[in-house]
Formats: sequence, C-alpha cells, structure tokens
Amino acid sequence: MGWYYENSHGETKPVGLKWPNGLGLYDMSGNVEEWCEDWYSSTYYQTCADKGIIMNPTDPEVGVFRVLRGGYFRINVLNCRVAHRSYGWSFRCHDNVGFRLALPLQSDG
Repeated sequence: MGWYYENSHGETKPVGLKWPNGLGLYDMSGNVEEWCEDWYSSTYYQTCADKGIIMNPTDPEVGVFRVLRGGYFRINVLNCRVAHRSYGWSFRCHDNVGFRLALPLQSDG
C-alpha cells in the first residue's frame, strides 16, 4: 500500500502506483511525508490532555518545526503509516516532504 525503504529504491514514486487505502485515498502511507498546518511540540499530547482537549486538538500557534505525517520512502515499514508523526524545519525544503491539496465538500443545498 505504501512506498518505504525496502521497495522504493531510494526515490519517490508517482501517485497511484499502489493500492488505495480503505477510504480510496492513495499514498497516505509512505512515498513522502505530508506537511501539516500544525506546529510541532514534543509535549503536544500531554498538554492537550492537561487541558482536557481530546477531540481535534490544536497545536501551538507558533513554532520552528511543522508536523509531518505518514512516513516516507526512506523509512522502515513500521513507521510507514498515517499515524506516524514527526517534524521538519518550517523554512527548509526536504525531498521526503510533500503536501496534499484538498477542497471542502460542497453542500447539496
């Protein structure tokens, strides 16, 4: 389902070469990590728990690092999953980071 170090030959791949996940989305695990809007904090989960926030918590408003999700083509298979969370400099380019464009669903009314 995803590209990781044992099957990627050390390079990114075009989207859609692997099977989609259960929601029909391609490349959510592996290939490149996804750049998230959230700023990274090593105490994120504990801070949210201390505030009583468990549903859709928000990260700090500012920071140095951005949250990255999903694993990438040079990572082991155990970390090549949607829930994989890491971080990267907010001001540098990385060959293992991308982003996903999304549009909100339009209402029928």
